[in-house]
Amino acid sequence: MRKTTVIESINKLPDEFSIDEIVERLIIIEKIEKGRQDVRDGKVNTQDQAKAKLSKWLN
Repeated sequence: MRKTTVIESINKLPDEFSIDEIVERLIIIEKIEKGRQDVRDGKVNTQDQAKAKLSKWLN
């Protein structure tokens, strides 16, 4: 994660916020960035592959 991303996230928060709020926001941003990188790297599943994985978890 880039420092500018953290600063931008903090700047978007209200003047008063909890540590939990910023941590949660940064975790979400990090996961989105990782997902985008996975797509760029071709680490994706087809819809059928995703359904097969989900069916294993849900059964």
